Formats: sequence, structure tokens, C-alpha cells
Amino acid sequence: MSGRLADVIIRYRWLLLAIGIITVFTCSYGVNQLGFTTDYQVFFDKHNEQLNAYEKMQNTYDKSDNVLIAIHPKSNDVFQSETLNAIQWLTHEAWQTPYSTRVDSVTNFQHTEAEDDDLLVIDLVAEELTLDQEERDKIKQIALSEPLLVNRIVSQDGRVTAVNITIKLPGKNLDENSEVANFAYDLKARFLEKFPQHDVYITGVVMLNQAFQVASQKDMTSIMPLMFIIILIALVFTLRSISMTVATLIMIIASIATAMGMTGWLGIKITPPSSTAPTIIMTMAVADAVHILVTYLQQLNLGSNKVSAMRESIRINLQPVFLTSLTTIVGFLSMNFSDVPPFHDLGNIVALGVSAAFIFSITILPALAIMFTFKPKKYVQVQNNQFERVADFVINQRKPLLWGLSLFTLITVAFLPKNELNDEWVQYFDKSIQFRNDTDFVLENLTGLYVLEVSLESGQEGGVSEPDFLQKAEEFASMAKLLPEVLHVSTFTDTMNRLNKNMHNDAQEFYRLPQNRELAAQYLLLYEMSLPFGLDLNNQINVKKSATRIVITTRNLSTNETIILENKLSQWLNRNAADYEFAIASPALMFAHIGERNTLSMLVGASAALVIISFILMIALRSIKMGIISLVPNIAPAFIAFGIWGILVSQVGMGLAMVAGMTLGIVVDNTVHFLSKYTRAQKEKAMSTPEAIHYAFANVGKALVTTTIVLVLGFTVMSFSAFSQNADMGILTALTISIALIIDFLLLPALLLTYQKVSARLDVPVQLASDTPN
Repeated sequence: MSGRLADVIIRYRWLLLAIGIITVFTCSYGVNQLGFTTDYQVFFDKHNEQLNAYEKMQNTYDKSDNVLIAIHPKSNDVFQSETLNAIQWLTHEAWQTPYSTRVDSVTNFQHTEAEDDDLLVIDLVAEELTLDQEERDKIKQIALSEPLLVNRIVSQDGRVTAVNITIKLPGKNLDENSEVANFAYDLKARFLEKFPQHDVYITGVVMLNQAFQVASQKDMTSIMPLMFIIILIALVFTLRSISMTVATLIMIIASIATAMGMTGWLGIKITPPSSTAPTIIMTMAVADAVHILVTYLQQLNLGSNKVSAMRESIRINLQPVFLTSLTTIVGFLSMNFSDVPPFHDLGNIVALGVSAAFIFSITILPALAIMFTFKPKKYVQVQNNQFERVADFVINQRKPLLWGLSLFTLITVAFLPKNELNDEWVQYFDKSIQFRNDTDFVLENLTGLYVLEVSLESGQEGGVSEPDFLQKAEEFASMAKLLPEVLHVSTFTDTMNRLNKNMHNDAQEFYRLPQNRELAAQYLLLYEMSLPFGLDLNNQINVKKSATRIVITTRNLSTNETIILENKLSQWLNRNAADYEFAIASPALMFAHIGERNTLSMLVGASAALVIISFILMIALRSIKMGIISLVPNIAPAFIAFGIWGILVSQVGMGLAMVAGMTLGIVVDNTVHFLSKYTRAQKEKAMSTPEAIHYAFANVGKALVTTTIVLVLGFTVMSFSAFSQNADMGILTALTISIALIIDFLLLPALLLTYQKVSARLDVPVQLASDTPN
């Protein structure tokens, strides 16, 4: 079968080359349709429970997407005249931010005071103030005693303050977020030019979205060129031929262009995880080319002409290259089991690229290799002495290797439980991304970016004025404030306490909730009527005044800590406020739950991939027993790698859940190529098991080492990604692939020798498959 296909491929190579070129240009035109989305919500599908709860809350109250601009005066006192003037200027200018709906700062905080029987609602820092020492002392005293400001808008020590801009993106085009972020950076530049004695830090949800884009663009402009150079060096070193290297690079570029073009035609948007697809495709495509070209060059060295050498190379490699491509595709398609849509996209894009690489490796590559070969008999003879020595070592040390590697595997697997699912989504970015540095400063000096929003429903219109409801909301907020992980609690009850105090001549003993519903409703109405446009209470109570939102700001929390906090809050509400419905939602909570669910879903995906790949190998090897044997070196590398990760790191992020299924398809490649040569030696050359192992090492050893080096370097390059999910995935994948080569070179031959010996003892013929020559 392989021989007949090889004849067809060689006979019609120029037609296949032309068809391949047309296919590449047709598909690659779809690159013009590619778009990049920066919204963090792309990490969640439309059925995600936490996303739906968060969107419902966003539709009930004002949006909480924001840009937070933190100001740190070099005087370390935000209540100096210059800084207060600067904050006033920034507050005024911030209203010009595209899609802004609200601006909050210490200067425009709606301070309330009683004047006779009237309630005065005024900016804390009015424009007509002279800001003399007495006025500044009064402003400072009010600000640092106001629960709605401290640890949210101004730091407890008065060293840092912030202007918070609430944003409501219409969602009509992809560059809305960038438009807001660019305006914020421009506003920062104008502020520093006008008020140079200050430092400015920008964070918030909008800037988080922008950081995703910045990190992805940084990766694409740095990692891909570096990977291209590494592949170029590896190919030149392995093939010892500039012309073969050029042919391979053309095939790789064609594969990437086809995959990314198809992505555009399919309407798939590029996200930070899927932005690594070209790098992965580049590394995967090399493997196909190296196996075909190494055999081609070996045949030339043996005296074959160009056409005969390529025909033989295709005959020998067609089945294993097809199988490795198929198993790799299955591995990456298993990522569709993920609960994270960008990982679906990554798996699907790479699967498209691997498919294209296989097709082009038997159409475009052979034609180019034959075309570019001018002096076929002057290639350097491949030396296999080192691989012969490895074969001798494995054969002679079969038992120690079998038991030693088995014991090592068991020991490392014992550390698997040490891996703990933990993500901190601010730390998705390294410190080369400005968002990370700015956010770290804000977290350390002002407030947190991690929030949990709690919507408490009274069950009746106007119920937020009900004393019992207000009391429960205040008790809940007081409980939350005492939790060690909580930095700030923003609650409507603080406003009601202050209004009650104001309406009793600012007597401190009346800083408590009104005890009469009608009185509370009157206070609320009077207050709302006095508020300026854009600073209403829709961020705290809903339109029907039946529910209130309590915003809990926390320190940096990991996935597990966030879920634990959610459970604490839920348990308190279930015990103490059973009469009221509640919902807890936030981006932090969404990321916490998606990490947990994603791990479970990817275990299912990896299991499904394992079953499919096992079925493929059993059919290809025509033996259930051999199929089972082949699974050992395919499953062991991931277990060992995760065990080592448990020893050295122990923190598993959302991206690492992909590695088991993804690498399963990759590490099978070495096994398939080794077994293909092994079975060919036994079937075609009637070799014994030791001789067949020698033959396999001699004929595929160099190609396996080369492809492994390229794959390891390719995924290691990803470790330089500014996006930690990609970086961690690259490191663990590179580790898994490295281990896979060791297992295939040392454990697989030992298993084959053991199986052969047992079969011979039982007088059971060993059934091994190979390509049948034509």
C-alpha cells in the first residue's frame, strides 16, 4: 500500500506541488479575516455558571469594568494642595475617557453634612476651596475616616490615592478596549507633564484585557523569530544541506499560513493561549520533514538516484508519518474537552496545522527536495555508531533498565498528589508587562484587584429601606471586614449610617442604621436627589431598590483561597440571612472555578485521547499485545513529568491541565517511528529481536533525537512567554517530550526484549506488523 502511494506521489509530484501551492494561497488569504480579542471573558463559554451570574449582576447594577489610576505623590501625602489640585484635574479629565459612565475620586466623593434641617451633599474637595491647612486637615480627617474611601480610593496612611473610572464597553468592535487603554496611557502622560512630582500606576479590568493583548503581541514578535532561528540551526546541523533546509522551511511556512488562514476563514479570534499556535505548528511540522529527508539522504548516500531515493523514503515513512500526525491531531483535539474556549481554539488551530504539515510533507516537500538536489552523492555519510552503542547498552542491561525505570516512574508518580490547582490571574503576566508592575504597586499600597460581588435580594420593591434587611446587610459586611483576606468592603449600609447621623445634627451616636422603613426611604430619596449626574447609587442598589450589591475587595488570592472565601460568605448568608436570596460573582471567582472544572474536563479529554490513540496503534500494529506495550512509553512521560513538577513546583495553573492530552499525541510519535522500523526489520529482513532493535536505532535514532531536540527547544522557547499560562505549558511539555525520548530509547526496547522472551517461553508467535513492500 505504502509503495503504491509512493509511486503515485513521485509520478505526479509536479501536479501535487501545484495543487499544494494553490491550496496554500487560497487558505492563507483568510489571514486577512483574523481578529484578536482582549476580553478576559473569552476564557469562559456562554454556558459558564459563574459568567452568567456575573453578567446578570452587571445588568442589575452599574458595570464594574474599570480603569483605576493610582497617584503616589513624592511627598507621600495626597492631602497636599498640589496633589489635591492634581486629583481634581485628573478627575475632570477622566470623564473624557471613551465609554466612561462614572468617575470616583477623593475630590468628588459626595460628602454629606447637616445644615439646620437641610442635608448638604457636596464634593469633598470643592473647586472654590482655597485648600489652606485647616481645609486640608478637615478633608484628610473626613477621607481617612470614611469606610467607602479607605483602602479603596485612598490608602490608610494617606500616601496613595486613586481615580476610578467605570467603563461600559458597547461591544460593537474589537478595538474598544484598546481605545480606552490608550486614552488612559495618554492621560497618564499628560498628567505627569503637568504634575511631575507624582508617580502614576494604571490597573483595572480594562487594563487586564489590554495586558492580554500586549503579552500576545510581545510573544508573537519575539518567540516566533527565536523559534525560527533555532529550527534553522537544527535543520542545517542535522541535514547538512542548505537546499534541504530551505525546502523544509517552505513546507513549515506553508503549514502555518494554511492553518492561520483557515482560522481566519472559520471566524476564530486569536487569544493569548491560541497565539502560540504558529510556534507549536512550526515545531510539529519539522518532525515530518526530518524523517522523510533523513531517509532520503541516507538512500542517496547508498547510491540511489533522486527519484528512487525519495520513493523509498516515502514508502518507509508514509505509514509512521501518517500515524504520528493522526495521533498528534487526536491529542490536540482532546483540548476541546476543556472548559476554556481559547484552549479549544489552540487545539483546533494546531490540529489544522499538523494536518497541513502531513499533506505538504508528502506533496510539496518531495517535489522541492528533488528539485533542489543537485549533487546527490556528495552528502556526508550518516554515522550511527553512537546509536549502535545505545542499542548494545539496552540489550545488555535489559533487566536493570526495566526495573530501574519502572521504579523511578513509581517514585515520581507518588508525588503527583503534591500538585495543587492554584492560579492568581494577575500573575498570568510577567514583569515585562507594565500592567503587572502597576497592579503589584496598587495591591501593595492601596487596594486589591480581586473582588467578590455579593447581591443581596430583599424580595420586595423598595426593600433596601427595610430595617431588618439593612441590619442583615450590615452584619454581613461587618463579618466580611474581619476576614484576614479582605481589604475593603463597599456597602450601601455605610451610606445609610452616615445619612442617619447627618439627619441628627451630625451627632456621632446616631451613626447607625435608621430603625424605621419610611424614614430610611426618605433619607435615601433626599440623598439621591442631591447627587450629581454620574454619581448615583446604581452601583450599590438596583433600579427597583429591592437589592443591594456588596463589593468585597481582597488581597491576592489563589484559586483555592478564592473558593474557600466564597464558601465562607455563602455559609454565613445561608445561616444568618436565610430569608433573603443572594448571588456571589466576580471575574476572580470565574477564574477560580474555571481552573477547577477545566482540570476535571481535561482528564476526561486525555482519557478519550488515550482510548482513541490506543485503538489506532493496535490497528496499525495488528496486535493487541503490542498496542498495549506501546502505551507504556506513551503514558509514562506525562506521569513522570507531573510527578517532577509536583516535587519542584507543585502549583498547577489552568494551562497545565492541557499538557497531558496534548503531549500524549506528541510522544506517541517517537514510539510509532521506532516500532515501525523495528517491525520492518523483523518482517522484511527476518531479523531477530536484538537485531531489529539495532536496525531501529540505526535508521531512526538520529531523526528521533533531532525532532525531539526541535520540539523541546520549541516548547522551551515558550517559557519566555510574557503570559505565564503559555510559559508553564511550554516548560512542562518540553520536560514531558524529553522524558519520552529517554523512555523510548531505554524502556521501550527493554519491554520488547522482555515480551519477546516471554512469548518465546510460552511458544506463542509474536505478531508484529510492518509496511509490506511492493
